[in-house]
Amino acid sequence: MALERIQVSENRRFLVTESGKPFFWLGDTAWELFHRLNREDADRYLANRAEREFTVIQAVILAEFDGLRTPNVYGQIPFLDLDPAQPNEAYFAHVDWVIRRAARYGLYIGLLPTWGDKVIAMWGDGPVIFNPQNARVYGEYLGHRYREDTNVIWILGGDRPGEGLRDVWTAMAEGIQSGLGRKPLITFHPNGGHGSSEWFHQESWLDINMWQSGHGMVDAPTWDMIARDYNRIPVKPVLDGEPNYEDHPIDPWTRKWEPKLGRFTDYDVRKQTYRSVFAGACGVTYGHHTIWQFYRPPFEPINYPAFTWDEAIYRPASAQMAHLKHLMASRPYFSRIPDQGLLLSNPGEGAGHIRATRDIDGSYAFIYLPQAGQTVEVDMSRFAGPVKGWWYDPRTGKAYPAGEFGNLGGCSFVSPLGGPDWVLVLDEAARNYLPPGRGEYSA
Repeated sequence: MALERIQVSENRRFLVTESGKPFFWLGDTAWELFHRLNREDADRYLANRAEREFTVIQAVILAEFDGLRTPNVYGQIPFLDLDPAQPNEAYFAHVDWVIRRAARYGLYIGLLPTWGDKVIAMWGDGPVIFNPQNARVYGEYLGHRYREDTNVIWILGGDRPGEGLRDVWTAMAEGIQSGLGRKPLITFHPNGGHGSSEWFHQESWLDINMWQSGHGMVDAPTWDMIARDYNRIPVKPVLDGEPNYEDHPIDPWTRKWEPKLGRFTDYDVRKQTYRSVFAGACGVTYGHHTIWQFYRPPFEPINYPAFTWDEAIYRPASAQMAHLKHLMASRPYFSRIPDQGLLLSNPGEGAGHIRATRDIDGSYAFIYLPQAGQTVEVDMSRFAGPVKGWWYDPRTGKAYPAGEFGNLGGCSFVSPLGGPDWVLVLDEAARNYLPPGRGEYSA
């Protein structure tokens, strides 16, 4: 099944299909997909993710866990003699199969040619094998191999900084473009707490900026990270490609982790995903701590996974992510801007931080309130006419009427006591929009 290729929107803020339809990057993190799953398990995983309406699956060809020397489930390694110029056809045939199977489910693959430890050591199994010369050769090989696979979006990096490595990553990007025979859509996955723009914003090959807000703290200010890149020149779309994973231990690196120190919950996931998107992101990536590593015996568990991967695919946040996608699609898409100026009250910080986005024409606004019984005062003069309000439940995707209001002065709203988190949706009443989250808006 040939899917439409994805490209940057005309206003450079969003992603679209070739025919101009909005494309919301709703990613899932599947780093070890090609390395650890056989075809039957890969099919099960992809079918589940399609059912949950993810749009992008982020996976790595040269996997983090000794992906150069430890064979995949079919006994194949990617290269002969650790040489990127000598690819093993049998290994890449399995990658081919997974990419094309994903397309049959309507899924795009956010394809990482390599994990970053094959470019710079720092930590991980490595070994470092890439230099500018063989990075270009490998990129060209991949570009030529996948030139007909329209569901591939390219992600360079792999949990590493770009400092001092511009020549390697640029060579790989140029190789991919040469192999494809056209300009590919490329982003860069950085290390935790950093964004691709720190090193590559001015590079012509970088189309989308990506952050990793990471797993080291609850309520990492992903909204500030997104806002920083949203305001850069030239304008490029931006997203958080690795916010806190569901069920990931909270900071297991700087201390001896034990269960009482907690794991990130579905609530933590919602807070980060909604607030990053409302800050101006073109989408967001979900992750589950078991799924990224596809943990199941006999594999060694990394950082205390609480489930096996085939249990974790049913965890609550993975189903809840579709409600964010539905909400964004239910209102005019390309005219949306972040706007904290909509809030007359203090938006707060950390766990209680409130985030607002609206239509530039004043026809609607979304305001994420992370806590139950939380008060926000809204500048109603930013709307083009009288307003109809809704409370949108990010756990269920259901919308509840919140009343009708004028478009003068300030108006206070208090989030419902259930929850804890809610989205306040304010619509210009004359537009007669469907309830939020229902249907796809069409002008």
